[in-house]
Parts: sequence; C-alpha cells; structure tokens
Amino acid sequence: MNDIFAKRRARLLAMKAMRDNYIPGDKLVTCPKCGRESGKKAVAEGLSICPLCGYHFPIGAYYRLSTVLDSGIFRELNAKLPAADPLAFPGYGPKLALAQRKTGLTEAAVTATGAIGGSRCVVGVLDSRFLMGSMSAAVGEKITLAIEYATKNKLPLILFAASGGARMQEGILSLMQMAKTSAALARFSEKGLLYISVLTDPTTGGVTASFASLGDVILAEPGALIGFAGPRVIQQTIGETLPEGFQTAEFQMEHGFVDAVVPRSQMRDTLIRLLRLHGKGGRHA
Repeated sequence: MNDIFAKRRARLLAMKAMRDNYIPGDKLVTCPKCGRESGKKAVAEGLSICPLCGYHFPIGAYYRLSTVLDSGIFRELNAKLPAADPLAFPGYGPKLALAQRKTGLTEAAVTATGAIGGSRCVVGVLDSRFLMGSMSAAVGEKITLAIEYATKNKLPLILFAASGGARMQEGILSLMQMAKTSAALARFSEKGLLYISVLTDPTTGGVTASFASLGDVILAEPGALIGFAGPRVIQQTIGETLPEGFQTAEFQMEHGFVDAVVPRSQMRDTLIRLLRLHGKGGRHA
C-alpha cells in the first residue's frame, strides 16, 4: 500500500513540476531520460537542461560558446575552412551538404578566441548535430590550427568534445587526425600552457583516444557517455560482464579518468576559477 501511495505522490509531483515549467502557448519537449514533458521555452531558458531530472540536452556549437565566453569578445578562427570528400565516398557529398544546410556550419568544429571572466583563451567546440561531431580531416585541421594559435599566442586552451569518433567516409585520413591533434597538444604542453578538456554527451572513438583525453584538467557534463568502443564490443573482447554505467561521466570521475563532473549551469564559473588559478599570480591572464 505504501508503494502505491509513493508512486502516486511521485506522479503528482512530476505533473506539478511540468505545470510549473509550462507557459500557456508554449510547445512541449519530451526528455529522452525521464520521458516527461516540459515547456520548450523553460528548457531553453535553463541552458537546455531538463527541469525535471537534470538531463543535459545536446546544444549547438555557437550556443555552447555563448554560455561560457564573455559577451562582445569573440573572434572565430578559420571559419571558412571547408569540408571535403577526399575519397569520393559514395553518398558522402550529399550528406555533407545536408548537414551544412541543417546546422549552418561548414564542418563539425567551431573554434574561436575570446575571454572567459576576463581571461583570454582559445575555445573549440564539436557540434554533434553535424554528422555526430565525427572527426574528419577538416575537423582535425581546425582543432590543430586552434591549438597552434593558442601555442603561438601563449593562451589557455579549452576544447569541448562531442563526437561519435572518426568519420568513416574519410578512412585513414580521419584516423590520422588523432596523431595530428595529439602532436600539436604535445608542442602546446611543452610551453607550459593550460589545456582544459570538457567531455559532453557523447565523447567516443578517436576523439576520446586523442585530444579529449589529454587535458591538464578534464571536466565532464553530468550523464555524458564517455568511452572508446561500445559496451558490446568491449564485453566480447575481454569476455567479462561490465559494471553498470561504466561509461558515464560519474563512473569515469569515480575511477580517476575525469577530474570533475560539472553541470552546464556551473561550467562558466568553473572555467573562470580554473583560468584565474592558473593565471599569473591567480589573476587574469
């Protein structure tokens, strides 16, 4: 009987929360985690986080930049660097064109120079809306050029990963970006500069195996899927049952791969503190 009342109370509280976050005339959005509906406007105003369960919806690259960078201080780097179809892979050209029309991006990466809390830095973002943020030759080039710009100008670097891994339509040219970005980060690190890697949902494949895992500080959004291969492949390879939730951000933090799980609403303040901490005398760079 107590279980029945508890379930009924939970359902009523969920309905109340939905009403509290609903504006008349507003469209509803269904959360893929809890399955409940909230007003689309309320979700948008809350940094695209479900107000009922805290699920972090995927967000676009420019919106991501707007949530962390100081307003009025923004310059995109290599904005016109084009996507390419180096292997003339069947059907790949139209897929690129469709992704460009849908997102307004030339490729899955956006890089920029700006400031966070007054501290100048270089920020790069992968956009999962563009072919799942997969790493093409162009994406690897944009990330590498951003790293080299930060190295040349002695600026901190922040990269937000959101990727399904290497882009299969570009074959070995895509896989080569793992070594390319990692080598650029090695040169960056030799200068004693700060690199903060932020892992969002999902961060997998070649991106995880390269620049996403090389941060001096590695942060992650709550619930983000982080890993290299999928659970089925790993389980078949090692022949063991995997622990529940072993590829979540929280599991990765408990086991030392991630330094902190930071909600989107606290990300900017966290980055401000880290940049000031690593600045000269704890002040703005």
